[in-house]
Order: sequence, then structure tokens, then C-alpha cells
Amino acid sequence: MERLRTPQSIRLRQREKGRVPMVELLRTNDTVRLSWLVALLADADIEAVILDAHTSIVEGSIGAIPRRLMVADDDLARARRILEAAGESFRRD
Repeated sequence: MERLRTPQSIRLRQREKGRVPMVELLRTNDTVRLSWLVALLADADIEAVILDAHTSIVEGSIGAIPRRLMVADDDLARARRILEAAGESFRRD
């Protein structure tokens, strides 16, 4: 029996296998802000991942490489709503 291949079913199977497409929510050099945003999202059961943290440390933390806050593609709209309700903007620092 062939499985129905809808975008939702594909995403569900990807999540079950641990392969979740991630999208960038924002970029910033502000580590305190990143910590706050990750905590805010975690409180709403949204997993967030910070990319480029190690690269930023290697370059000496001079702010040349901003860190990227990533969330699952399925969680993007909800994550934006939560952060906007908390007074966050999505401009790039």
C-alpha cells in the first residue's frame, strides 16, 4: 500500500526520523537577547537552535559573524507571533 505524500505527511515523517527542516528566525550578535529568545520559545515548546556560535567564538567575538536563531519550518509562524507578542522585532542587528 502506497503512503499519501502530502507536505504535512512528509514533514511528520522527517520529524519522526529526526530530520527537521530549519529556517532562520533572526540574526544577532547579542548573546543576552539570544538567551532570552531561546528561553521564550522553549516556554512555548518550540525548539530553537543557535548556529554560528562556535564560529563567532573562533573569530574572537568581535561581532563580525552574527549568530543565527533557527526554528523548525513548521514552527516559524508561531515563533514569530510569540516573539512579537513579547515585543521583539525581526530586524537584523
